[in-house]
Order: sequence, then C-alpha cells, then structure tokens
Amino acid sequence: MAGVSGRYTFVPTARIVTGLGDEGWVPVSVEEQRIRSEARRGFQKHLLRFRRSEQMETLDEWNVELVLLNSHDAGCAYQLHAGIYRRICSNGLVIGETGWEAIRFRHAGLEAEEVVRASLRLLEFMPRVGELIQRFRARELAPRESVAFAEQALLLRYPSLEAAPVNAETVLKAHRLDDEGQDVWHCLNRVQQNLIRGGVSDSRRDRRGKLRSVRSLRGIDSTVTLNKGLWSLAEQMVQPAACAPTEVMTLPA
Repeated sequence: MAGVSGRYTFVPTARIVTGLGDEGWVPVSVEEQRIRSEARRGFQKHLLRFRRSEQMETLDEWNVELVLLNSHDAGCAYQLHAGIYRRICSNGLVIGETGWEAIRFRHAGLEAEEVVRASLRLLEFMPRVGELIQRFRARELAPRESVAFAEQALLLRYPSLEAAPVNAETVLKAHRLDDEGQDVWHCLNRVQQNLIRGGVSDSRRDRRGKLRSVRSLRGIDSTVTLNKGLWSLAEQMVQPAACAPTEVMTLPA
C-alpha cells in the first residue's frame, strides 16, 4: 500500500496459505475487514482459520484451529492465534493469551517460512487444549456462579451492566439441547454465541420505547478480543479464585 515505510516487507498472505498447506493446514474460513476508503481495498485486515487435513473428514465435537490475522497496510502484524471450532453450533472460539500466547511477526524483514514454522508450535499445544476443555466440562457452576460469569462477560463488551441491552440470565440462554448444561464449557459456548452473534433480547426498551437487543459483532478486532476475553474468564472459573474482576473494555460493533 502506498505510504508504508521502506522497511516494510510485503509477504502475500497467499504465500503463507500455500506454506501452511504444505504442512497439513487447510483453510476453512476467511473474512475481511470492512473498508470506508477504496484506497484500502485489498490491503485491509483479514482473518483466516485453518484446520488439520486429517481432521477434515471426521470432525469431532470440537477441533483445534490455527487463526491467522494480517493486513497489508502496516496496521497489523502477522499474528497466529489458537482457535477452536465447535461443530454443534459452528462457533469459532479464540483461545486467550493465558492459554496460548499469540505469535506476532513484524513485517520488517519477514520471511513467509518464519510464519509457517511457527504454526507447528500449535501441534505441540493441542493436547493441552483437550486437557483444559476437560477441566471446563468437569467444573459445575452454581446458579450464582453462572450469573457472575455472564456479568463479567457483559463487561467485556459494555462499559457497565446498566449499559448492556440485556441481563446476565439472557446471555446464558441455550438455543439448542446440546448447549444445555451448567459446566463452564457449556456456559462459555452459550455466552459466546449470544454476545457475538447477537439477536437475543429480554424485552428491555430504551427511552424511546424501542426494544433493545444484543447486536452482532462484525469487526475482526472486536470479535477476536471478546473471544479471547471469554476464554480467559472460563480459565478463571476453573482456578481457585473463580471469576475474579476483569478489566472493563468497550468493543466496537
């Protein structure tokens, strides 16, 4: 893109996709950031999710994914995140930094092979993901703990509980039988779907009488940030000091 530093190294995402394919990673979804200026078209931030080729034919209830984030306008470094695809609801989770620290590469002097080699670290991390999910499943939550989890989740997206369009009980609601359950894993997935896909309401109305509801998140940054925040909350729930207060942040839609 015009205007980037002379030190900026352009590494086409297509080269990374080809290199990851040689190592057994198959792209399964892609999204691009919305743009307001035509000058940024083709350079904007984009997110790709990859799954291991051996997992493609026989999907389990969940599968570990590699999440690649990049842009070509100097606004974003190459980033590799660990993700999880849950077949039941087609939800794409992103694992928080406490579970697996994202790998970031500056564009200065970058070689495509560096990113591909780094992706292999996720293979070593996969068994730990399974162990952590088992801990999520084993940790049953009392009703007050589920509400506390949902309240902290709302504060990841809204500046206060009063500013949220729905209450905690609403974001805990299940949309299918497979999502019912009081363990951390099921609560995490229900809250994640309701806060990211949106569309849920508890009949609250604003000052003009308009029905309030959770709007879907469409921005790449806000979706990844919320996903990672929710995962970190779930990890807190399986620690001795469950659901400790978290930093409040407001995410743009």
